[in-house]
Amino acid sequence: MSIHPPSPEGAKPHALVIGAGFGGLAAAIRLGARGYRVTVIDRLDQPGGRARQFEQDGFTFDAGPTIVTAPFLFEELFALCDERMEDHVTLQPLSPFYTVRFDDGSELRYSADTQAMREEVARFNPDDVAGYDRLLEESRKCYETGFVKMVDRPFHKLASMVGALPDLVRRRAERSIYRMVSRYIEDERLRMAFSFHPLFIGGNPMRASSVFGLILHLEKEAGVHYAMGGTNTLARALVTLLEKQGGTIRYGAEAEEILTEGRTTSGARLTSGETLHADIVVSNADAAWTHAHLLPKGRRWSEARLRRAAYSMGLFVWYFGTNRRYEDVGHHTIMMGPRYGPLLKDIFDNRVLSDDFSLYLHHPTATDPSMAPEGHDGFYVLSPVPNLTGDIDWATAAEPYRQKIEAHLEATMLPGLRDAVVTSRLLTPADFETDYLSYNGAGFSFEPKLTQIAWFRPHNASEEIDNLYLVGAGTHPGAGVPGVIASAKILDKVVPPGVAHPAVGHRTVAR
Repeated sequence: MSIHPPSPEGAKPHALVIGAGFGGLAAAIRLGARGYRVTVIDRLDQPGGRARQFEQDGFTFDAGPTIVTAPFLFEELFALCDERMEDHVTLQPLSPFYTVRFDDGSELRYSADTQAMREEVARFNPDDVAGYDRLLEESRKCYETGFVKMVDRPFHKLASMVGALPDLVRRRAERSIYRMVSRYIEDERLRMAFSFHPLFIGGNPMRASSVFGLILHLEKEAGVHYAMGGTNTLARALVTLLEKQGGTIRYGAEAEEILTEGRTTSGARLTSGETLHADIVVSNADAAWTHAHLLPKGRRWSEARLRRAAYSMGLFVWYFGTNRRYEDVGHHTIMMGPRYGPLLKDIFDNRVLSDDFSLYLHHPTATDPSMAPEGHDGFYVLSPVPNLTGDIDWATAAEPYRQKIEAHLEATMLPGLRDAVVTSRLLTPADFETDYLSYNGAGFSFEPKLTQIAWFRPHNASEEIDNLYLVGAGTHPGAGVPGVIASAKILDKVVPPGVAHPAVGHRTVAR
């Protein structure tokens, strides 16, 4: 068994980051810029975590996130290394952002152009145009409360939560985003179009706080972008920054236990038996999994509390390539099913696999033909489904469910699909558990409802273990690419600058 000793006298303190997802890579870069010697480990064979990428039969597929909505958060990371993001990654603005297709066949083209959106709204209900303008203003106020004032602010002290309450009360944060939208919009299709966004971060629009209405404003102001070559190119670019700083990344290295001495972390032991000593540890592993499997049994995040917590829905994703092009299908399409509230109840509460579904269809080759062989198209289609707390045997349910989705796509948007498919791959909630060690196979960790945001989530600075920090979807501010990148930014406020060791041996880094 290989033992890596503590940092010697005069050396930079060592930071060990568990997980090379966006949160872990962003944390590593920020720690490297602040004087730490950084090692990142990941159980996969590439960076990105859920934003990994795979190639199959000449096609390239992003496994997870496909939308970049806050590029300025990435730009900050490059600036820390005296680099420019545009020298590493090309972000292509998309317009429209996506098309929302309703079950009756009507479509809404969603964009940042206010006048064009007013005209889109008027096609559905002219009386809703004024309400749409008021909704945009409310979304701006939600952005000021939930993003500007909260997204990169640590909530590891109750006083921080108390300080945020007045703004949350002003925004009626106890309301669901669906209720908030319904206050301004009468047409039920438009209510769906302007309230579904919490699903992007694992939330149920029927109970996700109205403060998540901030996403409408964030998209409008910062845009929706596609990273040419796929979202994983951003992860690979962050690895380049890390290595230029002198940091190390190791793939195929899985943490089995976060080691502690008393109530202070001392590093981690890998499943291989190797021990990595560190002065601080940052876990980008699933927050619930971290508390359930990597740490001693805690008081605040006990096994019982983890079991009682509410988790996001699961995700069923079918990646497929076709031997023909579908030129009239846009980059992003949201396909609403015949039911909205009842379907969400089946997914989040009843936890049953319904006969109907709503879908997100990603068509990267509409923008980037390099993702498929010439004359071919690449897609993935995502369906929100129950997580593993539902009684679904995905080993037998996956293929029949895929066939139902294929038949629906063929009947609505992709004629001749069944005969055109030349490559296929599936990802189910069971795969989320085995591939990503996601607690309950949830797609986005803890469900972002009012009683599970900010202080109520596992804290960025561990409540029980000194020198242990958390980043990623399961901690504050939550899931989604902007959220996990911002969780790393919080470390600047809770982790002290790295300084050379005055003496040999393990020390507690005060915070």
